[in-house]
Amino acid sequence: MKGILLVNLGSPNSTSVKDVRNYLDEFLMDERVIDVPYLTRCLLVKGIILNTRPKQSAKAYSKVWTDEGSPLIVISEKFINKVKKHVKAPVALAMRYGKPSIETGITELVNKGVTDILLAPLYPQFAMATTETIVVLAERIIRDQFPNIKLSSLPAFYNKQDYIDVLSKSIHETLEKDEYDHLLFSYHGVPERHIKNSDVTGNHCSLNGECCNTKSEAHEFCYRHQCYATTQGVVKKLNLKPGFYSTSFQSRLGKDPWLQPYTDLTINDRAQNGIKKLAVVTPAFVADCLETIEEIGMEAKHEFEENTGEKFTTIPCLNDRDDWVAVVSNWLNEWLNK
Repeated sequence: MKGILLVNLGSPNSTSVKDVRNYLDEFLMDERVIDVPYLTRCLLVKGIILNTRPKQSAKAYSKVWTDEGSPLIVISEKFINKVKKHVKAPVALAMRYGKPSIETGITELVNKGVTDILLAPLYPQFAMATTETIVVLAERIIRDQFPNIKLSSLPAFYNKQDYIDVLSKSIHETLEKDEYDHLLFSYHGVPERHIKNSDVTGNHCSLNGECCNTKSEAHEFCYRHQCYATTQGVVKKLNLKPGFYSTSFQSRLGKDPWLQPYTDLTINDRAQNGIKKLAVVTPAFVADCLETIEEIGMEAKHEFEENTGEKFTTIPCLNDRDDWVAVVSNWLNEWLNK
């Protein structure tokens, strides 16, 4: 019997400093998130970051926490409950970090008699720190605990037209409400070395802009290329004019170079150069979370207004929109009917 495991990033169990520390420990000790030797990662995470960041992050989570709990978890649960109505197979939800775990999700499906699992990472673009770490962990759990279970994965969907159509529609719904001066596509950042480490050719990615526009098998695993391709898909669908839109990357950590341009600097620059009405969309996420609600919707908004900007609008993620539910359900049903 076939079954489906939908996986998102995850969240702390609560906004307490202890729970946030435990979550950050699991997240940042992932070798595909901070990809340095184990002892160096331990020193950095356990010796430095976990002594300062949990209190700051707990404060940030408290700003977005709802009566129902973590926005990411709540939205993901609403989404999966809608998907279940369109898919005639067992469907489970898991998080890469925190609860419910991938192991819990797989166990839930196996206990229902599932022998063939489709792993569906809820990330439009492939990245080491998102899609890859989910797949690697799921494969290890299957190998060690459920060797007779078959596992396959849903590939990145950044360029699937039905995804672009729904994303474009969600953006258009905001843009048509006012005359915005600029639309910013803000994607979650990754260290530049992640792009080169994911280059299956070993020599294509130069991060100079040209490599992303030059056809290559490296693009299948190139996060930077896939982000820009997502932007261009929307630009084409909505017929956006050059100069009206731009792409940037948010949430950098540490001193290593991350993908540029940086979102915070881009937003400040737009405000200082006369942009008064700015709309920001975050297409690296399909569900609103700390990075979209607090980092963009609160912190970036404040910075924009401090720099003479007048109207700052965050475009919601696709969340549990019915048209988005229909698109994902169609993908899952295509796999079920093979």
